Amino acid sequence: MRLDYRVEEVMTRNPVSVKPDNTVMDAVLIMDKLGIGALPVVDENGRLVGIFTERDLLRRVVARRRDPEKTLIRDVMTPNPVTVKPDESVAEALRIMSSLKVRHLPVVNDAGVLVGIVSIKDIEFVQP
Repeated sequence: MRLDYRVEEVMTRNPVSVKPDNTVMDAVLIMDKLGIGALPVVDENGRLVGIFTERDLLRRVVARRRDPEKTLIRDVMTPNPVTVKPDESVAEALRIMSSLKVRHLPVVNDAGVLVGIVSIKDIEFVQP
């Protein structure tokens, strides 16, 4: 596997995101429609404030019998997720994912604004 790529070369640019005041149902419908397992959560300025994943849905909504139509993302997202910068290596992104046991990393610029997301699937595509 070639790991000398930069994150910006394999990430999904300008990913779909949700706001903290969206409902879980809003997020789940987007995730289902797009076939994705995670959504970045951004504030009104595009700054990353969290991430909502299938794991959050399972553990913080379904297992706790919360109503997805009434539960806000802010109450069940993973706040302040670990991120990578666009110029970091894919090898570093993979190391972070492996150590944290996560499949998605938001990509932010120096101002903390979401510019992309990189997933394990994105990294698998750079295999020779």
